Amino acid sequence: MIFFNRNRYNWYRLQRIENKSFRCGYCSDKISSDSGYQIGGHSDGSGPLEGGIFICPNCNGPTFFNVDNQRYPSVAFGSTVRHVPKKLESLYNEARRCTSQGCFTAAVLLCRKALMNIAVAQGAGENLRFIEYVNYLSEHGYTPPNGKHWVDHIRKKGNEATHEIALMTEGDAKDLICFVEMLLKFIYEFPTSIPKPPNKK
Repeated sequence: MIFFNRNRYNWYRLQRIENKSFRCGYCSDKISSDSGYQIGGHSDGSGPLEGGIFICPNCNGPTFFNVDNQRYPSVAFGSTVRHVPKKLESLYNEARRCTSQGCFTAAVLLCRKALMNIAVAQGAGENLRFIEYVNYLSEHGYTPPNGKHWVDHIRKKGNEATHEIALMTEGDAKDLICFVEMLLKFIYEFPTSIPKPPNKK
């Protein structure tokens, strides 16, 4: 994810504003901020706080809250996964960043691409149809034994996002990122969590 270097970014003429607690979309810490730029009820910004930009005291990242209390960026879905190849890690994190901006259809399409890349990395052929990649992961033991409904759901949503005039929802994006995260942990992170036993002579 993107972090702000607090020693590099210095916001000019910060105001002391009404305190707000939230999880920062840059560093993911639970923070409480009373520093930033407020949207007030009057033309000069004074009056009751109706929104504004809050600066994270941990990383100096700016989070904007509009008058309807919608925030940008929000916290990205999913978690960091260790030991993932760089290109695949970049693809997964790009999908996560999309969710922090409310770009749920983009996140689903990126998850679709990530699933294809995972399947190829595990031995599937190139230039197959999406359904063939999802089936490959299922048939070769990369999904839980009782996870057929998950596989069907991922296949359906991946195809909807690509071939139909349909926008994906927040729930769709969460489902696919959860599925991709599970696969990445199962394939790349878990096997390296426990040291391999020494070779017997």
